[in-house]
Amino acid sequence: MSEPKHPSEIAREALKRLAMRQLAPTPANYQACYNEIAEIPNMAPFPDGPLRELLVDLPARNEAQEKQIDRLSAAIAKRSWQGVRESLSAYAQAGESRSLTEATPIIPAGLSGEFAGKLARFVESVLPALGDEESRIVDVARELVEALKQPVVEVAFIQGLLGSLTHQAVFAAEEQLEIKNLLLKLLHLIIQNIGELSSDDSWLKGQIDGLLASVAPPLTLRHLDEMERRLRDVMEKQGRAKSRAVEAQEEMRVMLAEFVERLGTMNQSSTAFETHIEESARQIEQVSRLEDLKPLLDDVILATHAMAEETACSREQLKSLQAKVLVTESELMHLHQELDNASALARHDPLTDALNRKGLDEALEREVSSVRRKETPLSVSLLDIDNFKKLNDSFGHEAGDRALVHLADVARRNMRPCDTLARYGGEEFVVLMPDTTLEQGLEAMTRLQRELTKAIYLAGKEKILITFSAGVAQLATDESGTEAIRRADQAMYLAKRAGKNRVMGG
Repeated sequence: MSEPKHPSEIAREALKRLAMRQLAPTPANYQACYNEIAEIPNMAPFPDGPLRELLVDLPARNEAQEKQIDRLSAAIAKRSWQGVRESLSAYAQAGESRSLTEATPIIPAGLSGEFAGKLARFVESVLPALGDEESRIVDVARELVEALKQPVVEVAFIQGLLGSLTHQAVFAAEEQLEIKNLLLKLLHLIIQNIGELSSDDSWLKGQIDGLLASVAPPLTLRHLDEMERRLRDVMEKQGRAKSRAVEAQEEMRVMLAEFVERLGTMNQSSTAFETHIEESARQIEQVSRLEDLKPLLDDVILATHAMAEETACSREQLKSLQAKVLVTESELMHLHQELDNASALARHDPLTDALNRKGLDEALEREVSSVRRKETPLSVSLLDIDNFKKLNDSFGHEAGDRALVHLADVARRNMRPCDTLARYGGEEFVVLMPDTTLEQGLEAMTRLQRELTKAIYLAGKEKILITFSAGVAQLATDESGTEAIRRADQAMYLAKRAGKNRVMGG
């Protein structure tokens, strides 16, 4: 039996396999290659959609169950299997405790067919994420699915199987999360090392920054696909620049050879002319009659004219070579400028043209440094479009994308030049407002809400009212920018819970 490979060796082979298969360097593709080489299962991502579908159908028969449903929603948002398990277990216990205190049981003996079917589909969608190395998990999951597909579904039996499956799934999910985090750390390290090895190429820095931003949580397929498109664009421009550089190098070599040859010819002509003049001078010294002097002078004049013409010709040829060098240099500078421009886009969101997470981190660092230096206030707002999922479901993702662009355009028109707009992820945006107190920040976001309701957004021929909920936080002393955004996020969540289309301070 062969010895297990070292993780660094597997990582190198995974990168080679990505290149051989011409796959985009996304975390999903990298993890698939890594798992294939390491001979470990390639697990599916966290099943947000099925869990949300299950959450909608969970009835809240009492206040305790309603509280656990909120906990389950928060656990799904955080992608926490531990939170899902605990909230589901507490939800079931809340239902049991009430049934014991009432004469008529609230929980029926059997589940409805529709709910049982959705629960079965949820378990089937989750099963690939749990892997197949633990046969006990697979057996329990299959038994649970078979039981849910029966004509009569007993709640107590299903509850026992679900509890057993949840308990085992927590450990499998936590292990998968740890593997994912380690792979992301390894990928970060590899990308950073590539950047350090190529520190002289300014255009490459943009690619490296873009890759690091694309593998930073939260990971989104849209972000990764766009980063792949940009990297391919940069690679295509890089290929053209390299090809033109090779051509330019050959042209420079030919022009240099011509230059050296011309200098040699000029040197030979100069030497011959010098010898000719010296010989003519010696003959002139020996002339005793005036009529013998004229042919010698004519010969000197002819030689001088010939030397002058050859010098003028050489000068024009050297000027022509110089012009060619300047044109070639200009072409190369233009190609490298294109590369720099393409790489700079790695700091902007391709859809809305707002800063992405990488650009936000840099802007936030600058603003926080300015606050510490000038002792001025800085307010941070995190806003989230209301009912965005409903908009996507009703009118399609293209309409959702245009709504994001619409919001970004309205925001830019109503922001100060010193303010910064960044797309934080999905339908969330962050606004940095320097020299702004909390009260002023709340007023600014409220004004933006009013302006957004005035701006008409059309989904096809239908007018749609776009609103957002926002939280605002003022940077506190010794607080990091990330912590301020976190407080703004919490305030935004409270605004959502309070009825949406609101602005609250954190």
